[in-house]
Amino acid sequence: MMDVRFPLVGIGLCAALLVAGGCSPSDEQKQASLEEKAATFEHALDGIQDPKLRDAIAELGGSLLLLERAQVKLASKPIEAEYGEDNLALLKHYPTPQALVDTYINGLFVLRKPSHSDYLTDLQPVFPFSFNLPDQFPFPHGLQWQSVTLSNNKVIPFQPEWSETDPGIQLSPSSSNLTNPDDLTVTYPFFDGIETENKSQPQPISLKGTVEVVAPGKVLTFELSKQDVGHTRTEGNIALTLVHLEKNYAEIEMSNSQPLAPQVGDESPNPLLVQARDSTGQFLTRSGSINESSAQVAFYEKQLAEMQKQDAWSDALEKKLAEQQQAFEHQQSSHYAKVYFNGLVDNLQVNVLDFSTATLTRKDLDLPVLRFDKNSLQQAVQALPMPVTVYDDGAANWLKGASLTEEQLKNSVTISQSVEDASAAHIVFDHPFTFNDDLIGSERNSSESPVTFFTADEKGERGEPIELPTEAFELNPARGTLTYDLNLFPEDPAFVVGSIPLFLATIEKGEIEGAKLPKGLSLKDNALIVDQKEFPADSWRFYAKDASGNYLKEILGVSHRAEEYGTALFDVHYFYGQPTSLESYQRTDLSTVQYGFEVKLDKPESK
Repeated sequence: MMDVRFPLVGIGLCAALLVAGGCSPSDEQKQASLEEKAATFEHALDGIQDPKLRDAIAELGGSLLLLERAQVKLASKPIEAEYGEDNLALLKHYPTPQALVDTYINGLFVLRKPSHSDYLTDLQPVFPFSFNLPDQFPFPHGLQWQSVTLSNNKVIPFQPEWSETDPGIQLSPSSSNLTNPDDLTVTYPFFDGIETENKSQPQPISLKGTVEVVAPGKVLTFELSKQDVGHTRTEGNIALTLVHLEKNYAEIEMSNSQPLAPQVGDESPNPLLVQARDSTGQFLTRSGSINESSAQVAFYEKQLAEMQKQDAWSDALEKKLAEQQQAFEHQQSSHYAKVYFNGLVDNLQVNVLDFSTATLTRKDLDLPVLRFDKNSLQQAVQALPMPVTVYDDGAANWLKGASLTEEQLKNSVTISQSVEDASAAHIVFDHPFTFNDDLIGSERNSSESPVTFFTADEKGERGEPIELPTEAFELNPARGTLTYDLNLFPEDPAFVVGSIPLFLATIEKGEIEGAKLPKGLSLKDNALIVDQKEFPADSWRFYAKDASGNYLKEILGVSHRAEEYGTALFDVHYFYGQPTSLESYQRTDLSTVQYGFEVKLDKPESK
C-alpha cells in the first residue's frame, strides 16, 4: 500500500503530481520522462557547492520526483478486484468516538511471547482493534513505554534502542518483528562460553508506560456515488465535495469551517477515511492514496525553483521559506485526498473525523505481563479478565465459506507457472483460503490424479503425448503444485493436461444457548472451554455472540494437553466480552473435487 503526504521538513513518502488534462502519454513514456528528469536533477545537484543548500534541494526535489513516481505507479497498476473488511464498522458499535477510545485503551494487555533464547524475552502489547489503515488506529495516538519490573523487583528503564556496550539487562523495541511495531524485548547480558538458562534470569512481571489518544468530537459518514461528482454536501461545519470518481480512484476535498481544537496539538490529523465498494457490494482494498492537491504541489515546486536560484544556504533563506510555507498552510482551509482502490469503484463511504472539538485521554499504564502459550501443560484454566467488549465484524463474511459449493471452489482457482529453474519448473493451482479450508482437517485422502505432458503441433496446438519417467514430475495436491524437471524431458513440452484434487468439507451449523450448553462445553467468564474428546478441534469450530447478537472477537486460544506432544485434553477460547450464545460448525463429511486443467506451458528463456 502506498500512502503519501508531505510537509517541507521530515518528508516520508510524498504525494504525486496531478497529471494535467489532455492526451496523456503511455506509462512507458511517462516512466522514461521521469528517469530523464531524475538524471537531470542529479546532474544539477553535483554542481551545487554549498552542502546545506545541496541537501535542502535534494530533499525537496527528491520528494517531488518520488511524488511523480507514486502517481505513475498508482495510475498504471492493473485494476484487479481485491476485497477486504469494512475497516470502520467498529465505529458503529460504540455510541461516541470517546467510547471507542476508552475501549482501545482499557482493552490493552501485555503477553510474554514464547522464547527459544536464553538471552531474549519478547513482550507483545495486544490492542483490541486491528486496522488495515496506514495509521492503524484512526485517531491521533501515542504510546510511550517507561520501564519493566522484574521478578527480583529490579526496574529496567526503557531505552529507544539496544546498546551493545550496556552490560546490564535492557528493555528496548524489538528489532525482529516488523508486523508488531509495539513489541519490546528484554535482553539479558550475554557471556561468551557460559550457558545461562532463561528460567534462572529475573523474569518480567509488569510493564509501565503512558498512552494518549485524541478523540474527535464527532464522526460523520457520507455515502457517495457517481451522481455526487461536483456537488458539495454540507453537514454543520463540514463541507465535502466529490471532485472525481473514476474507475479505480476517487478525489475528495473536505473543509471544516471551525478551527482545530487545542487538544489536537500542532499536528493536523488526517480527517478523511475513504472506503469503496464495487458492484457486488463488497469493500475493496486500497492500493494507495495521495494527500496533496495540485495547488500544494505547485507551491513546493515554486519553493524548489527559488532554492535552485541561490548560490548558498542562509538563515535569511531558511526564515523566508518557513514563513512562505506557514502563510501557504494558513490559507489552506481544505483537505484533499486522491484514493486508489484494487477494483472498479461503484460507490464510496467517506468518514470525516471532526476535530473542531476533541477530547484528550491520557492514561498511565502499569500492566501485568501475562503468559498464554499456544499449547499448555497446565490443568487449570488461566483467567484473562477483559473489561471491554469488541465485535468481530469480519466473522459473518468469513463464515459464508461454510456453505461453499463445488462450483464456487472450482471457479476460485487461479493458475500461475514458473520456468525460471529448468530442474524445478512448476505450476501452482491456488484459491483463496476460506472457512471451508480451515475445517478440512489434516486427513486428505486423494486417489492418483492423471497428468500428461504434450508437445505442440505445427499450428502451435496440442500435439503428441510425451513418454516420461515417474521422477520427471510430481503432483502435490495438499500444496496445489505440479513440479517438473525439464532436463528429464526427451522433447520440449508445450501443454499439460490432467486433474488435481481439491477438498470440500460438508459443514453442519448449530445454535447453542449459553444457559443450555451440552456436555463438553462450558463458559467461565469470557472463556469458552471445549472438551477435545467431545468436540475435537480438527472438525469443530465455535463462534460466540453476546446479547446484542453480534459475534465477539476472540482474543486468543490455548490448547491444554496431557504432555508436550500428546493428546489434547481441552481447548480454551478467550473473548472480548461475555458470550451468551454460540454457533457451532462441524465437519460431517469431506469430499474430493477433481479440478480438470489444460495449461499452455511457458517456454524457458534460452540461455
